[in-house]
Amino acid sequence: QVQLVESGGGLVQAGGSLRLSCAASGRTDRSYAMGWFRQAPGKEREFVARISWSGGSTYYAESVKGRFTISRDNAKNTVYLQMNSLKPEDTAVYYCAVQAAVVATTNPNAYDYWGQGTQVTVSS
Repeated sequence: QVQLVESGGGLVQAGGSLRLSCAASGRTDRSYAMGWFRQAPGKEREFVARISWSGGSTYYAESVKGRFTISRDNAKNTVYLQMNSLKPEDTAVYYCAVQAAVVATTNPNAYDYWGQGTQVTVSS
């Protein structure tokens, strides 16, 4: 079991920045990839970014590419999402998730553990 706790969400004006954090606890001795997803009201949960265990491989949704950066600090069991140039359409609850399998995927059903989410609201 892995427990995930997100933090860093809030209200920001368009063009601003936020940095989300996701702290993992429990079975953190295994090597696993981590991802960020988001869900806006009335919409399905969508993939945002993914990072491999080593941090050497990252992947982003087209909608955030060039604006968001995912990173991790395995010594702290923490993954980050730096969000710059935020837009109102980035407003959503952001979730981090753990993927134990090796094959990279953007499918949320392939992720094994989830945090409770943190709200990000971008005003215009």
